[in-house]
Amino acid sequence: CQGREGAYSQIAAEKLFEVPEIMFNSTFEGLIRMVTDGLCEYGILPIENSTAGSVNEIYDLLIKYNVHIVRSTRVRVDHQLLAAKGAKLSNIKTIYSHPQAINQCSHYLSTLKGVEIIPFDNTAMAAQRVSKDPTLTSASISSKNCIDLYNMEVLARDIQNFDSNHTRFICFAKDARIYPGANRTSIMMVVSHKPGTLFSVLSKFNATGANLVKLESRPIPGRDFEFMFYFDIELSIYDNKFASLISELDHCGEQFKYFGTYQEII
Repeated sequence: CQGREGAYSQIAAEKLFEVPEIMFNSTFEGLIRMVTDGLCEYGILPIENSTAGSVNEIYDLLIKYNVHIVRSTRVRVDHQLLAAKGAKLSNIKTIYSHPQAINQCSHYLSTLKGVEIIPFDNTAMAAQRVSKDPTLTSASISSKNCIDLYNMEVLARDIQNFDSNHTRFICFAKDARIYPGANRTSIMMVVSHKPGTLFSVLSKFNATGANLVKLESRPIPGRDFEFMFYFDIELSIYDNKFASLISELDHCGEQFKYFGTYQEII
C-alpha cells in the first residue's frame, strides 16, 4: 500500500484480503516498483473518487510499468481534521493532506481563515507528521484509523463535501490474473487523429452491446494535443462479445493495451 499505517489504501487492502501482510511505500511509483521487482505480490492504488474524480497519475503509471488489474473495490471516505493532543482549532495555521483529500474537503476548508493548506503525499503520512508537531499549530485531513494510531485530537469530524464520498481502489499484480467472478475489463487505446475516429470506436461498443462504464482521456507524451483513451467495460474476457468487440476495435486504433479483467468488490 502507498502511505503509512492508517491510510485509506490499507482499508482497501483489508477489504480485499482476509489477513493481508502489508508493506508500505511513500509514493505511487515506488509501490508499483515493489510489485514489478517482486518484493510484493499485489499492490493497492486509488484510481478515482466520486467527488474529486480520477487520480490521473495512476493511469500514466499503469502504462509505464505494464502491470495488470486483478480486482477493485470501493471504500467509503470520511475525512477527519486531526491534530496533536492538546491542539485547538483556533490555533491551527497549516493543514496537510493528499491533494485528493484537500479537494474532497474544499467546502469546509473555505470556511477557515488564515490557514495554509499544504499538499502531502498521503493522508496517513500527514497525520504522522502532525502528531509530532510540538507547536500544536498544524492539522491533517486523515482517516478515523489515524486517531488512535497516532494518538490524535479530533478538531472536526466528517468534513468531506458530500456524505456519499467513495474512493475506488485497484489491486494490481505484475502478471495478468483472472479470478472467478471477473466481469469488468479495462483497456487503453490510442486512436487515429482523424475526425470521427472516437465516435467510430464508441459505436463499436454500442453495436456489440458492451456496457461502457468509464471513459478517460490522457495526453500522449511528445504528441501535442493528442490523447489516449481508457475504457472500463462491464464485460468478461471470456464473453463472446469481448472477442467480437476487440476484433472490431483492432481496425480503429494505433495502439491497444489490455489492463485486466477483474471483479469489483462493493
